[in-house]
Amino acid sequence: MPRQQVTGEKHWYVLHTYSGYEDSVAFNLKQRIESMGMQDKIFDVIVPKEKKIKIREGKRTTVEEKIFPGYVLVEMIVTDDSWYVVRNTPNVTGFVGSGTVPTPISEDEIKALQKRMGVEEPKYKIDFAINDLVRITDGPFKDYEGKVSEIDEQKGKVKVLVSIFGRETPVELDFLQVKKS
Repeated sequence: MPRQQVTGEKHWYVLHTYSGYEDSVAFNLKQRIESMGMQDKIFDVIVPKEKKIKIREGKRTTVEEKIFPGYVLVEMIVTDDSWYVVRNTPNVTGFVGSGTVPTPISEDEIKALQKRMGVEEPKYKIDFAINDLVRITDGPFKDYEGKVSEIDEQKGKVKVLVSIFGRETPVELDFLQVKKS
């Protein structure tokens, strides 16, 4: 039990959970806070996630991925009873810290994380330019090579000239469907 370092200050702490149970830990913990009347000691529980762009079956989809699988953040004042409520939530394996005393994470780390989580639209990473040779990695022209003729950063699209039956044919693709040869 965290007998020392009970400062009565509100900080963010990191909980270690069984991987895959982060959302259920957050849900259960929020319910326990409510049912045990701990709102004055445990303030917020978040599973840090960020949006990423993936290509599935040739279509662009935005997925949410956990930034730190196996971890949940909790904003709380550590006292014996708040520690007990959090520590005994199902699928929580412990606090991140030395021994039994949880170590708070810095304001800067939390701000950086919240900024990363708050990014509305994921950015496209373009590592090619017009006239570059690229290989198509997805879709009907998979494994073809071609030359970049146009880049539309706003839409995340690229036009590639592909040689089909000896003729250069422009093919519009998603950035994620091509990579530099």
